[in-house]
Amino acid sequence: MFDAPSSPPPPPVRRRLRWRFVALALLLVLLAGGSAGALIAWRAWTSPGPLAEPAQIVVPRGGMERIAATLAERGVIRDARAFAAAAWLTRGDGPLRAAEFIFPAAAPLREVLRILRQERPVQRRFTIPEGLTAHQIRALLERTESLTGDIPDFNEGELLPETYAYEWGETRGAIVRRADTAMERALAEAWAGRAPDLPLANAREALVLASIVERETGKPEERARVAGVFINRLRRGMPLQSDPTVAYAATGGAPMDRPISRADLDRDNPFNTYRNRGLPPAPIASPGRASIAAVVRPEATEFLYFVADGTGGHAFARTLEEHNRNVARWREIERGGSGGASAPAPPPAPAARSPSGPSNGRR
Repeated sequence: MFDAPSSPPPPPVRRRLRWRFVALALLLVLLAGGSAGALIAWRAWTSPGPLAEPAQIVVPRGGMERIAATLAERGVIRDARAFAAAAWLTRGDGPLRAAEFIFPAAAPLREVLRILRQERPVQRRFTIPEGLTAHQIRALLERTESLTGDIPDFNEGELLPETYAYEWGETRGAIVRRADTAMERALAEAWAGRAPDLPLANAREALVLASIVERETGKPEERARVAGVFINRLRRGMPLQSDPTVAYAATGGAPMDRPISRADLDRDNPFNTYRNRGLPPAPIASPGRASIAAVVRPEATEFLYFVADGTGGHAFARTLEEHNRNVARWREIERGGSGGASAPAPPPAPAARSPSGPSNGRR
């Protein structure tokens, strides 16, 4: 990914002699410009540069003239002519790279050229948070101005939420391909180590369920238990009744800015896990490694229901009667009752949830 020197560096003695020759040649090349030009060239090569403090600078594509102009404008070098002459005289050391570099304060011309040819470019970070939809990931890619190019097509759930290092100017397509490959590998590894007798036909179904688990809970310690509830319901032929699947159908993967309505719950579509048994036809988000692991190795539990508990987590139940009591407690919390004391409200979930929705009173 990173350019390397085209040949091993010369021995120290030879290197010193060559740099002395370059300095002398640079002085002679610019001597025609008069004593002032020669003095500028000599100082540029041997003296500290003008940069007052370290600077992170994007060196653009476009040839020597543009590179020199950029460095001069940003205060890295004093004279573009001296820089161009020095680069030409040392061209055997390799091409100057268009990338993003950190230049130290007072870097002399010699050091500036070394950085442009040999230093590792600045590594930026592109993070895909867990639980984002394809719609949201596309928006994130589009907003990242240090990436270039168009965004290739990709399907829901195909990109692994992680942080990807990249250099300025890398294409959006390269990030998408890396995230897609990472998801394929993570899913294959997880599926190979799955628990026996899961009611899932293949790794694709595990991905679909993992996306639901990802959107249902933000507490890492709950993931395996939430997955266990859904696995139990699949085994019994019960509908999943998952709010996030209904929200996904209502918005097409865009953020939902309202509670789920009765009309949403009654609408007939493949993602409505109230009206349809089994899994929806595709993921509803990009699940992270932890949610995938929770689905292929779910908690062995008898729970069939869960509802928000006011702490950001959920209260789990084995029976409908127990679940209804949990729902009643949750409704009191929502009203600020709970024995006369105001309980903390749960943090916002990735998808909007109705107080009477499946995650809060119907599952």
